Amino acid sequence: MSWLANKVIWVTGASSGIGAEMAKQCAELGAKIVLSARNETKLKAVKESLPRPDDHLVLPLDLEDNADFSPKVKAVLDHYGKIDVLMNNGGLSQRSEAHETPLEVDRRLMEINYFGNIAMTKAVLPVFQQQKHGKIIVISSIAGKFGFFLRSAYAASKHALQGFYEALRLEEEKNNIDVLLVFPGKINTEISKHALNKDGGAHGVMDHNQATGMPVEECIEKLLKAFKQNKKEVLIGNKEIMAVTVKRFFPKLFYKIIKKQSAT
Repeated sequence: MSWLANKVIWVTGASSGIGAEMAKQCAELGAKIVLSARNETKLKAVKESLPRPDDHLVLPLDLEDNADFSPKVKAVLDHYGKIDVLMNNGGLSQRSEAHETPLEVDRRLMEINYFGNIAMTKAVLPVFQQQKHGKIIVISSIAGKFGFFLRSAYAASKHALQGFYEALRLEEEKNNIDVLLVFPGKINTEISKHALNKDGGAHGVMDHNQATGMPVEECIEKLLKAFKQNKKEVLIGNKEIMAVTVKRFFPKLFYKIIKKQSAT
C-alpha cells in the first residue's frame, strides 16, 4: 500500500501547472483528488487524465469569491466522508512596478492569494479539528522570502501567508494538524502568462525565468518528499533558491546580486 493510498487530497489551482501535477502524482500514489479551480472544462480534462478517474471529484470554485466555502466543504464530505490534505495552490502572480499599479490590482492579488487561501483553510479547519488530523500544504513562492522586481503586491501576499501559517501551525499542533510551507523558485509553468499587469489584465508572456525553470514534475517530486518527511517548509528550484541563504547570512552580497537579476 502506498503512503497516500485512499487519502483525500483537495488541490486548488488544479487545472494546470503545479496543481495539476500534484493531482497526477498523488493519484498515482493511490490518493483520491478533489480538483478545484475556476475553469471546470480544464478540471474535467485533468480528472480524465488521472489514474482511476471515477475516484476523483471536480469541484469548481473561485478564490476571489471567498465569503463562504462551507458548501464546497460539505460537498467533499458528502462525497468522501473526510479530508486528509488541503493543498492551497491557487493564486495569481504579478508583472508591474509598484508606482504604476493601481490599488485595485494590489487588492485583487491580496484577495485571491491571501484571503482566498486562508478562507479555504478556515472552511476546512473544523473538519481537521474534528478528525484530529489534517495536513495543509501552502504553495508560497521564493517571493515570500524576499521582494523582487515587478512583484510588490505578489510578494506582499506571499509574505502574509508565511506569518499566518506559522501562527496556525503552532495553534493547531494540539489537534495533530500540520502545515508545510512550499517556496518554489523558477518552475516551468505558465504562471507568468496569467500574471496581472498594471491594468489588471494578463501579462500573456511565458517569461524566460519560467521557460528555463525546473520541470514541474521534478518540483512535485521534491514537494512530496518534503511532505513524506514531515518537513515544516521547503525551498524548491535550481540555483535561485540559494538567494534565501545568501540574504540571511550575507545581506550586502545579496542586495548586490539581486538588483542585477532579470525581472522576467
